[in-house]
Amino acid sequence: MSILPQHNHYLTRSPAHNPWHRKRIICSATTTPTKPKPSPNQLTFEPQFVTPPNLVTSISTPPVLNDPSLQSTWSHRTWVATGCTTVLVSLAKAIAGAGHSHIWLEPMLAGYIGYILADLGSGVYHWGIDNYGDGSTPIFGNQIEAFQGHHKWPWTITRRQFANNLHALARTVAFFVLPVDLVCNDPTVNALVGVCSGCIMFSQQFHAWAHGTKSKLPPIVVALQDVGLLVSRSQHGAHHRQPYNNNYCIVSGVWNEFLDKNKVFEALEMALYFKLGVRPRSWSEPTTDWTEETETASQVAVQ
Repeated sequence: MSILPQHNHYLTRSPAHNPWHRKRIICSATTTPTKPKPSPNQLTFEPQFVTPPNLVTSISTPPVLNDPSLQSTWSHRTWVATGCTTVLVSLAKAIAGAGHSHIWLEPMLAGYIGYILADLGSGVYHWGIDNYGDGSTPIFGNQIEAFQGHHKWPWTITRRQFANNLHALARTVAFFVLPVDLVCNDPTVNALVGVCSGCIMFSQQFHAWAHGTKSKLPPIVVALQDVGLLVSRSQHGAHHRQPYNNNYCIVSGVWNEFLDKNKVFEALEMALYFKLGVRPRSWSEPTTDWTEETETASQVAVQ
């Protein structure tokens, strides 16, 4: 503690004495805290302010209509062609095997199960990349970053060219389905793998159609959406409204009600949090990165 004197001077005159000017000095003390010096043998701890991690990937540059990142390349087209080939081979082997053995019920049932599992798989995958990781995450970083941008500018998915939209999933499908095509001749297994992998690969196209305007979609697509075979525009639209933690499935959406009503993803989030200490993005208040911008606003911002 240090004492700093402050001198205030007052001129006074005493009526009983001769008129000499007297000077009265008043000292006041103010204290300023000083940091104690730590002992050489004493451990000291100083509080530090830690900035919390950014839970949402920052997307600052809005896309434009002629953005090259929305266009297909020959590499994209090659991977989509490869993925489609492996799926078609699996389906062809299922049909041929069923015709040769005259057993159709099992392959058809397996195909239906594959269709149902594909919707569930799309929801689990969508939930994972929506809530965990960022652009630097190995393997999935580009898709995580793309899905974060999609939440801010969802209309861009309708501007992506076909192969550009499907190539990442097509590459994964090709690697997993090709070995099955080479070693398996069971029509039931081929039907399950063919339908499931095909729906997973095309889930991004179903997703794009869910963002499309009804008048601009092919009539067959609108009909499939209306009967629930493809995820509907209204159902997926709920995913892009607060609290942004529901309706993750994007093949048919048949699992969405069950998963959301029973809080399956919330239970998984709690399990991951207590096990690994990782918080999902859905637990944080939505930031501007989650606020949807319309197509016109984005174009104006760029110009």
